[in-house]
Amino acid sequence: MIGESPREECGVVAINAPGRDVSRLVYFALHALQHRGQESAGIAACDGGQLTIQRDLGLVNDVFDEPALRSLTGDRAIGHVRYSTTGANKWDNAQPVGHTRGETLVAIGHNGNLTNTDVLRDELAAEGIRLTASTDSELIAALLARAPGSLLEAAASVMGRLAGAFSVVAISDAEVVAFRDAHGVRPLAIGQIDGEGHVVASETCALEQVGAAFVRDVRPGEAVRILSDRIESRQALPPAPSRLCSFESIYFARPDSRLAGRTVWDSRHEMGRQLARENPVEADLVVGLPDSGTPAAIGFAEESGIPFAEAVVRNRYVGRSFIRPDQEMRQQGIRLKFNPLRSVIQGKRLVVVDDSIVRGNTTRQTVAMLEDAGAAEVHMRISSPPLGWPCFYGIDMPNREELIAAGRTVDEVREAIGATTLAYLSLDGLDAALGRPPEGYCRACFTGEYPIPVPEASVKLRFETSAV
Repeated sequence: MIGESPREECGVVAINAPGRDVSRLVYFALHALQHRGQESAGIAACDGGQLTIQRDLGLVNDVFDEPALRSLTGDRAIGHVRYSTTGANKWDNAQPVGHTRGETLVAIGHNGNLTNTDVLRDELAAEGIRLTASTDSELIAALLARAPGSLLEAAASVMGRLAGAFSVVAISDAEVVAFRDAHGVRPLAIGQIDGEGHVVASETCALEQVGAAFVRDVRPGEAVRILSDRIESRQALPPAPSRLCSFESIYFARPDSRLAGRTVWDSRHEMGRQLARENPVEADLVVGLPDSGTPAAIGFAEESGIPFAEAVVRNRYVGRSFIRPDQEMRQQGIRLKFNPLRSVIQGKRLVVVDDSIVRGNTTRQTVAMLEDAGAAEVHMRISSPPLGWPCFYGIDMPNREELIAAGRTVDEVREAIGATTLAYLSLDGLDAALGRPPEGYCRACFTGEYPIPVPEASVKLRFETSAV
């Protein structure tokens, strides 16, 4: 649900490709990952023994221009786009973030959330390590900078000290590495560039953006050294049961990316078909809220036989602007991002398909907008189960008391959002749509069953509050 959606923390990319303009490749890969983070962007590039970091607040296009890219020379680089889940949105928290390692610098980009940040921060403080950012990502950089051996050896030794979810890319004056937590909560894919070169990125769409062919995923608990002609692997942690975040397929990942062997579009399309089987309704049109709701809406329409219609237009140039609307514009709410096609909607019974309901505010505004445009009925169909629990693994999801489905029946949620009817995809339906056993996914936001131990909610809140 645009406007109140859970936010992914970030996207990461690392490239080693001699003879190529690597920073430019990273720049375009970050464009492909822009949906994963729109608060800041950065690139760290290595030319010989010199590591240079450029980062700032804003979109990739805002942060990098032609002179900036020309200054980031070298055949190895990493990149990062960020949303904040821990740490405020300020320059100090932009990534890649670096720490000195003897005479050299180590920089990292991180996707995920650690759950033992308090312990690690206290340990580093006791050793006199100065931290300038308020993110768990800087903790990882500091630990890597202190660990002995090569960067790959340092990563392998540090991984055992990290609790939570992490997909990390790191660079020094000599190496580029990537590593992933033992459960593989956040995606991380390896690709090969034609000729010579390798890429690691959060999603396969970034590989395709730079002309790389997908090779495989970084395995849960694996650390890899990214070389131009090969990938060196070290299984740093014993593989644990895979717990890929199910919300990646529901909302976060780009539709053209592949997760667990299938495109995200296909998974969302099947969620819509399954939703129609479970929750039929008499209606005139099926409408998908762009963009994440559209594949599921098409699937719902195909399964139900109800025609699909583009009845809502999205203003694609209203994003995470640093220029805030005034009070009168804020009261317009959802109309800043969506505009209904009255000629399509007038007098029609609508099935409106969306990926999720978080707090319910945006859904309530959407229902009111469609009714104002003349819809006779608005039947909300959600292509995921009710969100009832917060995430500690890299999604900026509200506390449980802020989630509208927590402690409410479906009918109570329907009444709160003002819809004619409301139905969610069941957990069994989600499993069927994803095509893998439920044990392969993290579903904690739906069930409250956390596969990785988490701190008390107050610990997470205290860390975030102290970062403001």
